[in-house]
Amino acid sequence: MEPLRKVSLAEKFALFDDAWNPRVVGAWDGQQVKLAKFRGEFIWHHHEHEDEVFFVVRGAVRMGLRDPEERDMLLQEGELLIVPRGVEHKPAAEGEEAWVMMLESAGTLNTGNVRGERTRDTLERI
Repeated sequence: MEPLRKVSLAEKFALFDDAWNPRVVGAWDGQQVKLAKFRGEFIWHHHEHEDEVFFVVRGAVRMGLRDPEERDMLLQEGELLIVPRGVEHKPAAEGEEAWVMMLESAGTLNTGNVRGERTRDTLERI
């Protein structure tokens, strides 16, 4: 069992500067809390078996969605979006950079059904 501890999101985000490389900051019951900085656009992808929660800590995120129609949803600081399994999505920072907390099942691949240079098989725990 993990020791009880509080997590400062500001302190954790200060530990890294690269984009699209999620870090794990906590876990519970097979779920993980991940932090990532978004810059520019990510890739279209979906997760066959996992839902994802995106919570915008700083900045704004434009989430492209195909569910079944193609559309964008703008998330501002303090807003979250649950993307159900199977829904193709493409996150993008609206502006220079966004700080995002994601809640998802442990083992959820950041690029879902697509493998490429942004795929992270192993996530750093900070």
